Amino acid sequence: MKKLNITWNGINDPTGYLFSFAKSLAAVVKNSPYAELAEDIIATSGFAFRMWVDKKLCPSATSIWAFAEQKRWVENGGLCCDYVERLWGEDALEEERRTKAVAIVRKSIDSGIAAVSWDISGCEWGIITGYNDEEKIFYTLKIDGSEDTVAYERLGKMDMPILSVLTVCGRQEKTQEEITAGMLAIARAHLNGEEWCNNAKGFAAYGALISFVREKLSADTAWNLEYYLGTYAGLKLYALKYFEKYRLEEMAEKYRIVYGEWRAAFDAKRAKDVGDAAVREEIAVHLERAYAAEKEAFL
Repeated sequence: MKKLNITWNGINDPTGYLFSFAKSLAAVVKNSPYAELAEDIIATSGFAFRMWVDKKLCPSATSIWAFAEQKRWVENGGLCCDYVERLWGEDALEEERRTKAVAIVRKSIDSGIAAVSWDISGCEWGIITGYNDEEKIFYTLKIDGSEDTVAYERLGKMDMPILSVLTVCGRQEKTQEEITAGMLAIARAHLNGEEWCNNAKGFAAYGALISFVREKLSADTAWNLEYYLGTYAGLKLYALKYFEKYRLEEMAEKYRIVYGEWRAAFDAKRAKDVGDAAVREEIAVHLERAYAAEKEAFL
């Protein structure tokens, strides 16, 4: 048996809805030998810039993307990763991939670094903090802060039966200039719709969300809107923090607006009645301003 002491302490989640993959990744890195990269990694992996919007505002849209790319994206930030996945339609690979996943998790825990895993938190990302070979279970930390266990044989077979496990296994020698250039290329590709996703993505996500707010928002979907606004506002903060930290002032200037408007939209949703057309319009206008600033940043 081996279990690491991992918590969410020190991970800035300004809205309480920070995307669970990004939050899990930051916590894993913060509690590793590479702790100085914990805040940067949300931006340098490109997740600070990602947006996906379902036409009905289903929250699961935030977790439907090209999972296999996460190794490349995270490694852009100067880390080295191991990664194993099994998706829908790959039932024949189930046992093989789960065996590999168990192996890389045990290897990572033995080196003192937790693992990021899909579906630990009920259709959300979470952290594997330890393992017990005698009982054949993993110890886990859910996104809500609670701890649990998962049997080895259940990994990848829970609420949404997909296997996706990422571990951090080292660091690369990369200059900050190389990391920043790679980050901006990844961000631009996503924002321009070049990454796979079945939902509206990148810049197109703005239009989908704004139209929904103005035309379709109801009491039944009010929480869904809060989830989206909180998720993406939290991510935009990490883009801003990166640009400020490395004194990329032109980008920082734009992202002060981007984050400020997403946060204002989120705060309006939390504090006001979205049954009021004027409030819905206020939220839509904040998103339009964020879109204009983010678009200008990548011209």
